[in-house]
Amino acid sequence: MLERYGHGGDLRTAEEAFDIPAHKFIDFSSNMNPLGPPLSVKQALHSYAEVIGQYPDPAVRGLRRKLSELHDIDEQSIVVGNGAAELIDLIVRALQPKLTTLAIPCFDEYGDAIRKIGGAIYEIKLSPSNQFELGLDSEHLCGAAETGSLFMLGSPNNPTGQLVDPELIRTLLRKGAYVVVDEAFMDFVPEESRYSLLREATRHERLFVIRSMTKFYSIPGIRLGYIVGMPRTLSGLRRLQVPWSVNSLAQLIGEAVLDETDYADRTISWLEKERPWLIGKLQAIGFEVNPSSANYLLVRIPKDAGISASMLQLEMGKQGVLIRDASRFSGLDHTYIRVAVKLRKQNEQLLAALEHCMNRYRSRGV
Repeated sequence: MLERYGHGGDLRTAEEAFDIPAHKFIDFSSNMNPLGPPLSVKQALHSYAEVIGQYPDPAVRGLRRKLSELHDIDEQSIVVGNGAAELIDLIVRALQPKLTTLAIPCFDEYGDAIRKIGGAIYEIKLSPSNQFELGLDSEHLCGAAETGSLFMLGSPNNPTGQLVDPELIRTLLRKGAYVVVDEAFMDFVPEESRYSLLREATRHERLFVIRSMTKFYSIPGIRLGYIVGMPRTLSGLRRLQVPWSVNSLAQLIGEAVLDETDYADRTISWLEKERPWLIGKLQAIGFEVNPSSANYLLVRIPKDAGISASMLQLEMGKQGVLIRDASRFSGLDHTYIRVAVKLRKQNEQLLAALEHCMNRYRSRGV
């Protein structure tokens, strides 16, 4: 099992499992931008030696200022954290919800954070027949929207890649619910302004939006994310946050990458071409692919393949290609895997390895 710690991208575990050096794997199990970190990241690393002997800014003022300019919001509406995972944990601890609704499958960290505080979880199971879309007309959804209840929703959702209709969020808010929208992959969406609720969160005391900077800028080794809400309601998070949770290198890199507008444009252009190409190729060899607005795809193994997600992950790993066993997401069965969208040469290697595995198991008649 490669998801020993609940996530993809664990190259150390893969190295131990397959006796292959970490740098030789092609990792489709984590959803990083395959363009790699922008040039400004290397420049920031070179200059960091001059400030490493100083404490980080505990208020993260430089990065918050740049984020406020980027989104045209008040600096006080932003709390920067040690990755989205810290912010998910902080908002749950601050709100202390008695009941939280999750639309499954979803990011495991939501449920983990709720269970840590002893909160109850109500699950709405998304249907593959509806492409795992969370619909406005969901009877269960409206029934769960009680005053004071909490909804934690990913948009785009991980692992399905589906966006949430902003009007659905507004409906939940009108019913008195608190809503946390995880927009960790929203930077990859060309129609971001249509779907993001980031600016609305600065005007609504029960709405919070979480963003990650690690996926889009391909800097997972630097844990960096931020949450947006009304200044008054974010004060509880600031009190709970560990001092200096955002180190000075993360702050420096965060400020640098926000100036990379050409990099952002190249990323969107790459994804708009490569995602449909990869979807078509996967479908051509028999896989079902869920529509996605993100840089990853939820993929269903053909029924006649005779191989489960965990078995396929094992066989692919032997070839040096890592995929995510999506059956480990609550609400998905053993026929689902998740793969990142990468550059053409890497995607071709993924397809070749998948086809090799499928042909091998079909020939066995398993």
